Amino acid sequence: MSEAAVLERVFREQAGLVLAALTRSFGDLDLAEEAFGEAMARALEHWPRRGVPEQPAAWLLTAARRSAIDRIRHHRMQASKEDAVRWSELERFADMEDAMPEGAGPIPDERLRLIFTCCHPALALESRVALTLRTLCGLGTAQAADAFLVSEATMAQRLVRAKKKIRDARIPFRVPARGELPERLAAVLAVVYLVFTRGHATADEDGERAALRGEAIRLGTVLSTLLPDEPEVLGLLALMLLHEARHAARLGDDGVMIPLDEQDPSRWDDRAVRRGLALLEQARDRGRPGPYQLQAAISAAHVVALQQQAPDTWRWNTVAALYAELEVLVPTPIVTLNRAVAVGRAEGAAAGLAVLATVDADAQVGLEQYQPYHAARAALLRDAGEADAAADAYRRAIALTDTDAERRFLERQLATLVQSRH
Repeated sequence: MSEAAVLERVFREQAGLVLAALTRSFGDLDLAEEAFGEAMARALEHWPRRGVPEQPAAWLLTAARRSAIDRIRHHRMQASKEDAVRWSELERFADMEDAMPEGAGPIPDERLRLIFTCCHPALALESRVALTLRTLCGLGTAQAADAFLVSEATMAQRLVRAKKKIRDARIPFRVPARGELPERLAAVLAVVYLVFTRGHATADEDGERAALRGEAIRLGTVLSTLLPDEPEVLGLLALMLLHEARHAARLGDDGVMIPLDEQDPSRWDDRAVRRGLALLEQARDRGRPGPYQLQAAISAAHVVALQQQAPDTWRWNTVAALYAELEVLVPTPIVTLNRAVAVGRAEGAAAGLAVLATVDADAQVGLEQYQPYHAARAALLRDAGEADAAADAYRRAIALTDTDAERRFLERQLATLVQSRH
């Protein structure tokens, strides 16, 4: 691995922890990001000559804290009387060591503590999740925008407003007490799952994607120990394990993506399947169904049906019914899209397209940049006999695909469709 690649990996692994620790210390995200940027610049200057330190996060945090203190003192000297008060308060915080020892407090994991800390209930849920993804998980504004199907400009505005609210309301970034955990749980689960889906979203494999999935499953496991009676925690962990169990079967020997229906179940991780199914059963026993449990149940229906070679009609009718339940709890265009696919397989392509047509115009605009929407629509149009429209949808999906495995799969689907017309 090249020196540049080593440094990039170290920055990626440490950025979230350092940024979140800085934010918790100073309570100012903009200041934290600026100070961390300067710390990275210093690291790029010193580390190639001296080597990466044994504790890179501690080195970066120390350098960033010094930079932040310098910035605070400079601004305090230049600020108006009104602003000087704020900078003086920040300077007072800067003089306090953030000495939370490992294992302290109700949350027995540093990264998970920081996620709970960032997911403050005073912010809107989407702002909490986006802010945490950016601050702790190292996702850029564009990547956070993709996760919410909004434009980069819209996401940037949300982040700016969230930071301003934190600053103006003086919302503290501190580890919540045990009694405060439930009100933050929805945002924490959303963060963990979005980290997982970023690592699982494509069939292409690399170290970063595998690390993201592994970290999300690890965090889900810690959460299940911390909150064993929360069914949605168990449901999320079951969902991630059932997806991860199938990951090795998603690529053929030629590097082309293999759709679920064509995967070889013998290549699945049977241990992960069994653990996921057991966790889902435990969640169901709690008697409080939720979105993650329903998504896990959908994944379980696919897995069990394909392992047992159950009839396709049973599987897709079951999945369509589960998506209908999920749509009541989470009425989003993505859930409707997935229900349309399931209905199309259960009742025919025309029925699936009819479901897809129920997505309102505003949501359609958001889906226009969502590659799975065009891929699913292409398959439904193809099965409905609308070859020209299907070909256009395939071309749109191909244009939006950023991985080789998926692009080659879609190109094959398009080529087969074109050949069938001649």
